[in-house]
This record gives sequence, C-alpha cells and structure tokens, in this order.
Amino acid sequence: MSEPLRIGIAGLGTVGASVARILADKAATLTAQCGRGIVVSGVSARDRSKDRGVDLSGAKWFDTPAEMAVSGEIDVFVELIGGEDGPALDGIRAALEAGRHVVTANKALLARHGVELAETSEDKGLILNYEAAVAGGIPVIKTMRESMAANTPSRVYGILNGTANYILTRMESDELSFEDCLAEAQRLGYAEADPTFDIEGQDTAHKLAILTSLAFGTKVASEEIYIEGISNISLGDIHAARELGYRIKLLGVAQRTATGIEQRVHPTMVPLGSMIGQVDRVTNAVAIEADTVGSLLLSGPGAGGDATASAVIGDIADIAKSHPGRQVAPVFGRAATELRPYERAEMTSHAGGYFIRMTVHDRIGVFATLAAHMAENDISLESIVQHGTVNGEVDAPKTVILVTHETTESHVRKAIEAVLEDGHLVSKPQVIRIEPAG
Repeated sequence: MSEPLRIGIAGLGTVGASVARILADKAATLTAQCGRGIVVSGVSARDRSKDRGVDLSGAKWFDTPAEMAVSGEIDVFVELIGGEDGPALDGIRAALEAGRHVVTANKALLARHGVELAETSEDKGLILNYEAAVAGGIPVIKTMRESMAANTPSRVYGILNGTANYILTRMESDELSFEDCLAEAQRLGYAEADPTFDIEGQDTAHKLAILTSLAFGTKVASEEIYIEGISNISLGDIHAARELGYRIKLLGVAQRTATGIEQRVHPTMVPLGSMIGQVDRVTNAVAIEADTVGSLLLSGPGAGGDATASAVIGDIADIAKSHPGRQVAPVFGRAATELRPYERAEMTSHAGGYFIRMTVHDRIGVFATLAAHMAENDISLESIVQHGTVNGEVDAPKTVILVTHETTESHVRKAIEAVLEDGHLVSKPQVIRIEPAG
C-alpha cells in the first residue's frame, strides 16, 4: 500500500475541527476507498490551547499557514481560514509554489483570485479542489466540472445561502417580520452578528460567480453581478406571493443570453409547486439546465461543520486516489488560459415576469393611470389586484399589486419612473422578478 497522504489544515474552526475528527473516525474506511491512509500531519491556528474535541497530538503546529504550506511535513494544504486575502491567500500561493496540492472552502478567495490560482496549479500539474466553496455538502462542483462534460449549460440557478433561505422560510411559515426572523437566525447561529454579507446577497454572488465560470467557460467575474438582498422583503410581499401561487426565494441566477452572460442575485418569486420552491430553512439547492441531460436539481445542507467537512474530505480523497504523472483536470472545467473574458449582459435587457407592489393614494383614476403607464411601455398585465386600505381608514392609501407577462427590466423601470413622476405613490414600489423554475 502507498505511503499515507499527509495533509496540513490551516484553520481549526467548526469546519477544520470537523475535518480532523471525521478523518480520524473514518480512517479505516478512507484507507480502503483510497488505497492509502490520510493523516493530519500539520495544523495552523491562532489558539493552540483551545479544546476542539479531537486529538491533534500527532500533528506539528505551525505559526503561520504559509510556513506550514512550504514545510516538508505535508503533501496537501487544506485552507479553512476564510477571507479573500491575508493568511488564506498567502498560504495557498505558498503551497502551490512549493508543489503542494490545495483544497479550499473559500468562495470569496476563489471569486477574486480563482483564475490566477488555477493558472498556477495547472502550470505546475497540481490539484486545486474546492467542492465546499459552493453549497456546502452538495457535490455541485464535481457534477459540473466532471460529470457534465457532454453538456452545454444554458442556465444555472439556485438557493446558495442558508441564512437568507431560513429567514424567508420562517417569515412565511410563522408570520414573522424580517427583523424578528433575522434575530432568531442570529440566536441559533445561522446568521453572523453582522449579517450583511448573507442577507444582502454578496455571499450568494461569490458562489454564483464560480458556478458561472464552470457553466460557461468564462473568467470568474463576481464584480459583474447584479445584486439585491432580502432586507426589504415584507410580510405583505410574502402574503401576496402566496396568494398568487408563488414563494419568495433569494436566488443566484446565471444564464446565457443573446447579449452576453447574465449574472444576478435578487429575491425571486418561484412557483409554489416547483422543486426549488419546496427547499426550506437552511437547505441549499442548485439547478442546472443543459442541452444533453435536460434539468438537474441538487439539494442538501449548504453549511455546517459536518456537511462542509464532508465536501472537504471528498476533495482530499480525490487527491489520495490520484497517481503521479496523471493529467490533472482543469480547475474550472477547462484550462485557465482558455477561459474567455466575461461579457456581461446588461440587467436592463433581462426579460421575464414581474411582481410590482405599490402603495398609492386613494384617488379617482389611479388604476387607469397605472395601467396606462404599463401599456405605454409595452408591458402586458397578467393581473392587477387592489387590497384594502393600509390601516382601515377611509381615504387611506391602498395597496395595488401588478403581475406582468414577460417583459424587460428596462420597460419596468421606465414605467415605474413615470408612476413616480405622477405623484400617486406613497412610498417606493417593490419589484420582485418571477423566475420559471422546475
């Protein structure tokens, strides 16, 4: 049997500790599957004295990840620190330069430096695996990078952030406000003390950028994504969506269009009966539409120590099974030097159905004016619904909900600008896109 594969873990938080524990617990099984053992021979973390619930006495401690990366103690550098720069990036760069394979769960780092790191690893014949960077324990990277070679994807979309999905699920199921659901998510550990990264869509955008590169062979371009978060979603929106047969989800969507690749993150209405509409709480899901296989939906835990560690260990096991001299698979499904520049499709050209909620003054002719502005901008209405007065008083503002047939973002924006100029609106309108979903 071959010599054991020696790994160095940088970062011993929830995921890092889970990786070390599972490797110890599953040692015999992994050895049988990989044909060689896997041992933790090096670790680097800020606090050496902390009890992490796993025996690390056989591993050498290093003061910095970069020091461990270039040592002769390891064969694989496992980065679980987080952050797009700093020690995480320094450690990965050092590991690749020293001829070490790399496993990372760091979506922010890959979204910013992925192409550079892919070029280095491929040039040196090294493996760079990152299954845990997108959708936790769901094997979407392996599926897209290896199993779909015979496919040309046209769209990839999904629920990529468990915190946002938990909040939206709880708002609907328990009639709670956004603020109450966020506080609950923080209490349960699903949301950080500063939840901005999750609820405003940046976390989803980083993951979507990686999926876009895999799907369409473009360079990772997280800065080119249209992003809206969920902090402006109200219980009224949740109720109205359900009445119309929809459920609101924060989706990341990438698709090929006639004008380029569309990347967008925003609250989206999906049909109640759709598979993705049934994905609740902290669960993630990724849907892939392609020419050969048709449609796939992968769903499972998108975060958590064991789920993420499962993906990390799967990446390590792939390296353990590899043979020296074997052709290394490209990091993003094709050679990094052949990734095309990203050509962004303007969001104004996006076509689809729209939900528009407006709070208007109770005046004669308001309905007719709204309908006229929609018609002037070539927007066909599927339905228009007026709800009762906002606070039950006579002459109080009323809520009007419009659902459009397929139209373009630019037409919707122009119509709303015209309504705003008329002075009928009490507050800023709510616009939520409607996404066809399986």
